[in-house]
Amino acid sequence: MKYDFAAIEKKWQDVWDRENTFAAQNDYTKPKYYALVEFPYPSGQGLHVGHPRSYTALDIVARKKRLEGYNVLYPMGWDAFGLPTENFAIKNHIHPEIVTAKNVARFKSQLKSLGLSFDWNREINTTDPAYYKWTQWIFLQLFKKGLAYKSEMAVNWCTSCKCVLANEEVVNGVCERCGSEVVRKVKSQWMLKITEYAQRLIDDLDLPDINYIDRVKISQKNWIGRSTGAEVDFGTTQGDVLKIYTTRPDTLFGATYMVISPEHPYIEKWVDVIENLADVRAYQEEAAKKSDFERTELVKDKTGVELKGVKGINPVNGKEIPIFISDYVLMGYGTGAIMAVPAHDTRDYDFAKAFDLPIIEVVAGGDVEKEAFTDCATGVMVNSDFLTGLSVEEAKVKIIDWLKENGKGEPKVNFKLRDWVFSRQRYWGEPIPLVYCEKCGWVPVPEEELPLRLPEVDSYEPTDDGQSPLAKMTDWVNTTCPHCGAPAKRETDTMPQWAGSSWYFMRYCDPHNDEALASQEALNYWLPVDWYNGGMEHTTLHLLYSRFWHKFLYDIGVVSCSEPYAKRTSHGMILGENGEKMSKSRGNVVNPDDIISEYGADTMRLYEMFIGDFEKSAPWNTASIKGCKRFLERIWNLQDILTDGDSYRPELESAFHKTVKKVSEDIEALKFNTAIAAMMALLNEVSDTGSINRAELKTMLVLLNPFAPHLTEEIYEAQGYEGRLSAQPWAVYEEAKCKDDTVEIVVQVNGKIRTKLTVAADIAKADAFALAKADERVKAAVEGKNLVKEIFVPGKLVNFVVK
Repeated sequence: MKYDFAAIEKKWQDVWDRENTFAAQNDYTKPKYYALVEFPYPSGQGLHVGHPRSYTALDIVARKKRLEGYNVLYPMGWDAFGLPTENFAIKNHIHPEIVTAKNVARFKSQLKSLGLSFDWNREINTTDPAYYKWTQWIFLQLFKKGLAYKSEMAVNWCTSCKCVLANEEVVNGVCERCGSEVVRKVKSQWMLKITEYAQRLIDDLDLPDINYIDRVKISQKNWIGRSTGAEVDFGTTQGDVLKIYTTRPDTLFGATYMVISPEHPYIEKWVDVIENLADVRAYQEEAAKKSDFERTELVKDKTGVELKGVKGINPVNGKEIPIFISDYVLMGYGTGAIMAVPAHDTRDYDFAKAFDLPIIEVVAGGDVEKEAFTDCATGVMVNSDFLTGLSVEEAKVKIIDWLKENGKGEPKVNFKLRDWVFSRQRYWGEPIPLVYCEKCGWVPVPEEELPLRLPEVDSYEPTDDGQSPLAKMTDWVNTTCPHCGAPAKRETDTMPQWAGSSWYFMRYCDPHNDEALASQEALNYWLPVDWYNGGMEHTTLHLLYSRFWHKFLYDIGVVSCSEPYAKRTSHGMILGENGEKMSKSRGNVVNPDDIISEYGADTMRLYEMFIGDFEKSAPWNTASIKGCKRFLERIWNLQDILTDGDSYRPELESAFHKTVKKVSEDIEALKFNTAIAAMMALLNEVSDTGSINRAELKTMLVLLNPFAPHLTEEIYEAQGYEGRLSAQPWAVYEEAKCKDDTVEIVVQVNGKIRTKLTVAADIAKADAFALAKADERVKAAVEGKNLVKEIFVPGKLVNFVVK
C-alpha cells in the first residue's frame, strides 16, 4: 500500500473544514487552553519555510492539549494595515483593500495546506471596519484618560515615502521599506503615554504566574531602561536653568562642560547672544539629516559646536563651564542636556580630547590617560570638596542630600523608554477618530458613530508637505464639532500598524461581537493567553505595546487580568541553506509550496520541528528532509505487520511508557526535536520485533498525531479504530514502568575501564562488587594486589583501587 501523501492530506484538510474539527467551544465550564502565534503581515510574496516554524510548534501544543481534554483556542488572523501594501498600491494603481484581500487569500491557502489546526471561525483582519471600530474605541479611551496627546517633536522622516517612521523602522540610517534617506523633522504628532506604565511593565514581568523565558524578560527590561540617579539644575550665564539627569551625581565636581541637543529650545532663546550663530545653524542642519540611530549608535567621531556667548554654571562649585551642541544628545531622551565628566566616561573623554577641554579625576583608581576609567561602583572620591574621601556609594547619598537642601536638584528614577509616536501620514491605516474645533480643541468622534471608516481616495500619495492623503479629501475632512456644532476638521493622520496588533489576542476571544471588543464573559474565560510564541525580533516593541494596552484596559475594567500572556517563548529563525537569513535578495528563500508538493505537509512539519533546537537558528537542509519522509513511510508501512492485541507486549512495555513520558514532557519544554528522536527510537524497537499490535499502533499514532496529523488520521481510520484520532485521549504512562529493569555499569580498576556488566537496575552494592570481582578481566587486574578501596555509584560504575 503506497503512502500517497497528496491525496491523504487533501482528504483530511477537507474533513477538518467540513466537520469544524478545531473550533473552540463557547462552553465556559470546560478547562481552557489558549495558544497564540503572532498573526502575519500578508505580503504579496507569501510564506517562506521560516514562517511555519512557530505555527507548527504551537499547533503541536494545541493538538496535544485537545487530546488532553482542553477546550483549545488556537486562532489566526491578519495584521493587514501598513506601508508595504500602500506602496504597492501606489506603484500599481490598485486599491490597498484589493491588494490586501489577494495577499490574505494566498497566505490562508498556504497555511491550510500545512494542516494547521487554526479555528478559522475566529479569523480576524485589522483592516476590517468591524475590527478597527474597536481599535478606534481603545484609542478614544486612552484620549479620555489623558494618555493620548499631541506634541511637537523631532521625528524620523523618510524623504521618499514622505511619512514619519518609528525608530525601529530606520535601519542604518535609511528607511527599512524603501531604502531612502531618513532625516529629522519637527512635526505635530499624536503620542501615547506608555511611560506612565514603565515601572509596572518592569515589575509585572516577575509576577509569580507569569512565565517569560529569560531572554524575553531581559529584552523588555533593557528597552524600558530603568535607572536611578538625580535630576540636577545647572545654572547659565543667561539666567536660565538647564536640567540634566545623571546616574552619577557623585561625579559633579568632575563636570567640566555641558552638551545639549541641536534641537534644544534654549538655542532659539539665546539666539541674540550666541556669537557663532552661523556655525550653530550649519551644525543643526547637518544633524537634521541623521536618524537617532546614526546619531547615537553609528557615530564614531565626536562632533559639536560650542555656544559662544553663553556658559553653564556647575551647581556644586559655581564654576562657569562651556556649553556645546552635539548630535549624540537627543531632545527626545532625558532632558536634552547632559553634564560631561570626561575623567570617568569614554564618550566624554573622547569629546574632551577633541575640543581640548579640562579632565578632572574625581574617583581615584583609574588611569585617565590610558582610558582605564575607575569602576563606577567602586573607588574613593578625590578632588570633590566635601565628598573627598567618601566611597562612591556614600558620595551618592551625600550629594543628593546636598542638592535637595540647596534647591539644586532631587533624586530621580529615569527610564530610557519614550512615549509612543502614534501618528502616520499615510492612507492605509486606522483613521484617528478625533476632530479639531477652534472653540473646543480636540474632540472625540461619538462612540456610536464608530467605526470612522477610511474614505475612498484617488491618490494614496502623501502630500508634498508631508500630510496624509486624507488631507486632500475636503468633503471628509470638513465636519462639525460633536461638542458645540461649530465647523471642525477631522484628524487626517492615521494610526501605525502597531495599533491593530496591540490587542488582537483579545478579539479572538469573541470576534463577531458588535457591542464590545469582546464580551466580559469571553475575556474572563480565555485570558490570559496560556502560551504565546513569536519571533525574538518582536519581544521588545510589539510585546511592550500589547502589554501596555492590556494593562490600560485592565485599569478601566475591560479585562480582569493585569498581564495578557501567562507564557511567552521565542523561536530561532530557519536560515537559508547557505546559513544566511532567508531573503529574496540573497536568493536563498525556500517556498513551502514546493516542499509540500514534493514531500508532503506532514514531512515538512516534522522536519521543521526536527531541524534543531527550537530556540536557536538552524539552516535549511533539503537532504535532511528526506530522512523525515522515510520515517513517515516506515510508520505507514506498520500497517503491513499489524496484529491483534489490546495491551503492550512485555518486551515493549517499558519502551512505550518511556516514550509517552518523553514526548509529553518534550512538547511542553519546546524540545520537539528530541521528542521526534524518541519516536524514531521506539519505531526501531518495534521493527526489531517484526510486528506491532493494535494497542501499540494506537499509542504511536496518538503521539505522532500533533506532528503528522494527516498521516496518523488516515492510518487510524484505515485500521478501523473508533471515532476520529483528533478526538481520542492523549497517551498516558506509568512512572514505575519508565524505569529500566537492567542497566549497564562500567567496572574500573584504578580508574581504568576493565569491563562493562549488565545488572539489575536496583542491584545492591555487595552484589555489584561480587559480580565485578567474578569477571575474568577484573580478576587479572587485581590479582596479587592489595585492595585499598571499593567504590560503587548506583546505575553507573564500580571502581576498585589497588596497590
